[in-house]
Amino acid sequence: MTTVKSTCPYCGVGCGVLLTPDGKGGLTVKGDPDHPANFGRLCSKGSALAETVGTDHRLLAPRVDGQDTDWDSALDLVADRFRAVIDEHGPDAVAFYVSGQLLTEDYYVANKLMKGFIGSANIDTNSRLCMSSTVAGHKRAFGTDTVPGTYEDLEEADLIVLTGSNLAWCHPVLYQRILAARKARPEMKLVVIDPRRTASCDGADLHLKLAAGSDVALFNALLAEIDRRGMLNQDWLDAHVEGAEDAIASAHACDPAITGLSDADLQAFFDLWIGTQKVVTIFSQGVNQSSAGTDKVNAILNCHLATGRIGTLGCGPFSVTGQPNAMGGREVGGLANMLACHLDLENAEHRDAVQGFWSSPAMPEKPGLKAVDMFKALSEGRIKALWVIHSNPAVTLPDADKVRDAVKGCDFVVVSDITERTDTARLADVLLPASAWSEKSGTVTNSDRTISRQRTVLEAPGQAQPDWWIMAQVAQRMGYAGFDWKEPVEIFREYAALSGIAGQFGRDFDISNLSQIDGGAYDAMQPFRWPQGPAKEGGRFFADGAFYHAGGKAKMLALTHRPPVSVQDGARPFRLNTGRLRDQWHTMTRTALSPRLSAHLPEPFVDMHPEDAAHLGLKPADLVRLTSPHGTAILRLRQTDDVAKGDVFVPMHWTGETAPAARIDALVAPVVDPISGQPESKASTVSAEAFVPAWYGFAISTGDLTPDCAYWARARTIQGWRAELAGDATPEDWETYARGLFGLPDADTQVLRDAKRGTFRIAFFDGEILLAAFYAGPQPVILMRDFLAGLPGTETLWALAGQARGDTPDPGPVVCSCFAVGRNTIFREIEGKGLTTVEQIGACLSAGTNCGSCKSELAGLLASVNVPAE
Repeated sequence: MTTVKSTCPYCGVGCGVLLTPDGKGGLTVKGDPDHPANFGRLCSKGSALAETVGTDHRLLAPRVDGQDTDWDSALDLVADRFRAVIDEHGPDAVAFYVSGQLLTEDYYVANKLMKGFIGSANIDTNSRLCMSSTVAGHKRAFGTDTVPGTYEDLEEADLIVLTGSNLAWCHPVLYQRILAARKARPEMKLVVIDPRRTASCDGADLHLKLAAGSDVALFNALLAEIDRRGMLNQDWLDAHVEGAEDAIASAHACDPAITGLSDADLQAFFDLWIGTQKVVTIFSQGVNQSSAGTDKVNAILNCHLATGRIGTLGCGPFSVTGQPNAMGGREVGGLANMLACHLDLENAEHRDAVQGFWSSPAMPEKPGLKAVDMFKALSEGRIKALWVIHSNPAVTLPDADKVRDAVKGCDFVVVSDITERTDTARLADVLLPASAWSEKSGTVTNSDRTISRQRTVLEAPGQAQPDWWIMAQVAQRMGYAGFDWKEPVEIFREYAALSGIAGQFGRDFDISNLSQIDGGAYDAMQPFRWPQGPAKEGGRFFADGAFYHAGGKAKMLALTHRPPVSVQDGARPFRLNTGRLRDQWHTMTRTALSPRLSAHLPEPFVDMHPEDAAHLGLKPADLVRLTSPHGTAILRLRQTDDVAKGDVFVPMHWTGETAPAARIDALVAPVVDPISGQPESKASTVSAEAFVPAWYGFAISTGDLTPDCAYWARARTIQGWRAELAGDATPEDWETYARGLFGLPDADTQVLRDAKRGTFRIAFFDGEILLAAFYAGPQPVILMRDFLAGLPGTETLWALAGQARGDTPDPGPVVCSCFAVGRNTIFREIEGKGLTTVEQIGACLSAGTNCGSCKSELAGLLASVNVPAE
């Protein structure tokens, strides 16, 4: 089969992939050695992409009120209902909520339809939750949303500062590029700024464990120290920057003690940052997801502007984005307060130019509703019709229970997605089957402005269609002209031509050199970095001091520390931090399909400092109930001093599909940055207490299972499913409960009861083939879980023992997802062969040799057996 070059659909690194179809609906996936983002390297998620294709989970036909239908009926209904709402209530009574999973061509169509033809700016994106504070900070400082640097700067810098970014887990390929550069140049330094110790701290020269939310105070302290040491680049400031004097005065007025850092740590950081000319400061969600997120971004930019360390080789502030096409969304105006091609919605000349280009009947004059406000308006009945495209807001937005209820109560909800199995899709009136990654064609933009192609390699199943086609069909049925494209290249040409108008306004985003591209050249398009216009091609921005404010200068801002809005007190003493895991993605609609990815951390958990746990009387692996004014969650306890006392960390991935009691955004307060509208997802306050159920259980099965109890969490295995369970009330009859759990009313069984201990075990068989097994008791059940998870579907008459036989060793929990290497396997190699380094483990087992993001865990295993690790 022909191998096709495409782009990974996960984070904003934008890795190139080589996809080879197997002729049976499957793929092989390898990293593209020629792609400038990754040079062939993939993370664990990218490496497992082949395990996420298939049709078992797919939505295959349009569905109205739960019944399959044809495209004409569904599209006519969507167009008629949206038109009726607009006619009766006006254009602001409808809204689109879109996603960084869209290709740029899809994003462009959505933006054109809503802003240019419906005439409302009520289109926002889940990127609002991830990087809108960066957009606002860039615009305040530079005059436009421009990422100044490139990935090459990460290798050329002499100092890398990671702030609010667990790059090792969230952008592993970039982290490995940095580690490779450090190996080649040992003098290169790495600083990590994070309240939590993460995998990114492994090997760092300095970890600043600052108090949550104190980033502005830290970078104000740095700016003040730059001034005290006489290290301002005064010539640069005089020629190219406004506001420096006020910004520096505010920095001096800010108390560094707010950070909670020692004087020694502060001075060490100042010495490194100020004493190193080539500095790249990488920032991500830990900065953005805050009620002061925009100020945090500008505090970082202030320091780079004050020293002139921007836009030159190995220098500059660098925002890394969370989604594969968050940048593409920014470029097409996917946010409610933007226009396409970095033009300004509130600028009349810009509005008129875009409206004229589109020949559109309307154009909003004010920003639309940002994500949190959009769903508030939905709950209040001000929005009557909602279209959600490739997102799951019933789980991911703050105050998620209220958002879920708002979607459920909306008059008319349309969801375009590849599956009906999401919390949001289950609430839709109309479901529209969209093409998935590997089935659609278009472009995406990564974090350093590189535009790459996603290419079709598999045929879309059933009636699934590209997103641009679905939206264009609705637009035509609403009576709008200008949506009659036949293929994505036509949309790309139109978009590139519009960017030429932006270039004429002197804006940064201009790819008009490609406005005449034909289908063959589009198909063969190689990755390129924008801009590609008459004024500039590729490269870095701002080394020449030319910015995009009216006067041509950058702006430094006078900033004051503002603490998180939610206040810790006796009722809610813990500060809740949410974030991502190494092997999971968003709400797991893709990654949860992979047994390898699900094996690493298969159950939702809360990280808590041991002293906090002891104070609450909690033991390792207890279940913990967290409560906020907005919701509750039940999670497994992990005691660790990686988090500070008073802080707790919870991953954000679990949903009503995988662990209903662990939907952590149900606890997050709907507090937003007043400038960017980005939610404060890392600083809500919660209480914590033991959740003591009447019983605990563990289940394995070849087929799906449907738990009915207070707490459950399920995960894919190679053979089927595994699940942890706990219930408030003990079932009257365990066997009846277990048969219902697995849907096996008639299967043969083995049963083991211990009335004295109150334990129960049951296994279900087809002949000698194990179909399922369930283990329960009044205390947590001690079992070799990872070993048992591989038994369903095999001849295993001894499954009730709950442990491995001597001839089949237990691999233990997965540490390296790329190669499915378990903890016990690693321990056996360490002890049996006397391994002393992470590299030796890699040589023996391959663990850590692909994406490298498990290396810190491997080093921890070495340390735990008292073997010195390199």
